[in-house]
Amino acid sequence: MTAPKRPNFLIIVADDLGFSDTSPFGGEIDTPNLHRLAMEGIRMTDFHTAASCSPTRAMLLSGTDAHIAGLGVMAERRNRFPHIFDGKSGYEGYLNYKVAALPEILQDNGYFTCMSGKWHLGLTKDVAPCSRGFTKNFTLLPGAGNHYNHEPQLYDTTEKPRVIIKGDKQNLWMRDDQFLNGDTDLPSDFYSSNTFTSNLLSILQNRTPEQTTQPFFAYLPFTAPHWPLQAPPETIKKYHGQYADGPLALRTRRLRSLIKNGLVPADVDPAPIITLNTTPWDDLSPEEKAKSSRAMEIYAAMVDLIDVNIGRVREYLQSIDEWDNTFVVFMSDNGAEGQLLEAIPILAGATLGDVIDKYYDNSLENLGNHNSFIWYGPQWASAATAPCRALKSYTTEGGIRCPCIVRYPPLINNKSTIGTITNTFTTVMDILPTVLDLAGIDLPGPVFRGREVAPVRGHSWRPLLEADKNGDDDDDVDIYHEDVVGWEQLGIAAVRVGKWKALYLPPPRGEGKWELYDLERDLGEADDLAEKMPDKLAEMVAHYERYFQESGMFDSYSVFQEELKRRGVGRAW
Repeated sequence: MTAPKRPNFLIIVADDLGFSDTSPFGGEIDTPNLHRLAMEGIRMTDFHTAASCSPTRAMLLSGTDAHIAGLGVMAERRNRFPHIFDGKSGYEGYLNYKVAALPEILQDNGYFTCMSGKWHLGLTKDVAPCSRGFTKNFTLLPGAGNHYNHEPQLYDTTEKPRVIIKGDKQNLWMRDDQFLNGDTDLPSDFYSSNTFTSNLLSILQNRTPEQTTQPFFAYLPFTAPHWPLQAPPETIKKYHGQYADGPLALRTRRLRSLIKNGLVPADVDPAPIITLNTTPWDDLSPEEKAKSSRAMEIYAAMVDLIDVNIGRVREYLQSIDEWDNTFVVFMSDNGAEGQLLEAIPILAGATLGDVIDKYYDNSLENLGNHNSFIWYGPQWASAATAPCRALKSYTTEGGIRCPCIVRYPPLINNKSTIGTITNTFTTVMDILPTVLDLAGIDLPGPVFRGREVAPVRGHSWRPLLEADKNGDDDDDVDIYHEDVVGWEQLGIAAVRVGKWKALYLPPPRGEGKWELYDLERDLGEADDLAEKMPDKLAEMVAHYERYFQESGMFDSYSVFQEELKRRGVGRAW
């Protein structure tokens, strides 16, 4: 008898995609490939990530908390204040070697491992994908980039001092173990989603005969729809006029669709729309409304093109008869991005706003092109995260509850024409143990590749997948039981046990006190029970203290604020 064929794995990550942006999650954006994926698989409505991108990616590839894996704080903040974080384990600013990375484990167990897209887990070769288990890769190392590879601020030799956040043209890109020159080594028709997909397909198509006998692990992390909002004009045209009535109207339509499709409770009390120092839609001038709605049209086009490229990957895997033997996960890395970015430091002594003024053309007619640089702001982002509260970088549900679709025919009953929706609580840490479980590989022990590594904190989804196969109610499957799951980045914190969640938002994002929510009946986090249930709040805060100790974090918020005060900068937020 021949041994059963081992599964392949395809993990697809969208960057800052909102919960309701895609059609299987109630959105109006044209995403037929994701819709088909969802109808053949499972949609997770209670899937959680970190509140920002690189911590999520660290959790995905390590199966444990970001504070253990090296992203206790995002590298962009860490590198501005290195003396605060130097020597602090778990705050290295890259995926550290105290964890066993998923591609390393799979590589050691006979898998062909590859990736194409955004890394954001280290800028040097010793912490790049080639050093963390990826046999082949095409990688953007930092956390964002122009979707047309138009980066004049990086190559202007008259600009002094030099760029400090992203490095220079020699260390942004890698292919396998070699750095690429972003100015000369990338294709002239570069567009992020298309180019990342083409490179992943090229890697898979050009495997050696020996490699084609191996099962594969493919990681496709897009940079879309992360700012700057850019897309080909022919795709943008599909959405002209669709958002002319503004973000509140879009939010209303999406909430109606979410409820109709059983993705949120019919009696949900949605959180209010976030404005964050922006002008309400009704008070904007016609010109301002035109530019704002155009930004949303461009964003929709970016999501549309993610879907088109997912279709390309599916078509290839079907052509080699590997699609139905591939465990597919599609997810976003955090909630929708709604911050105002003008003041973000890009150059020493310069802000992003300064760079845009010098190098980019943000006239209405030019928006979406390679030499425009825009984002869409908190009101549109609120439409994407509704009914949940707030946005990316918050530990509210709007920042950490993300869309997730899973397809795997051997364990998921795909005979249904409407797919399965599960409200079971899951996290991004679960992907590693799920992959290893399905591959028949044990979790790494305390020593991996000769070094001590931390244990995995996530849980396998096999019980959830098998419940669907057996026709059982998968909402009865409790992946986490009474396990404590926590979140924290620079004092923005939360902890969850079962249906209960405690939340802490330091000023000015919140009141600087613990809040308490029953998520089973209050998805919008509208009814703070802290004063009504002090004993339950105390219990949850004690759980957070346990999480604080287990993850090895320190009170970075207080130290960070003191440093900002010393420099006369004011609060970080």
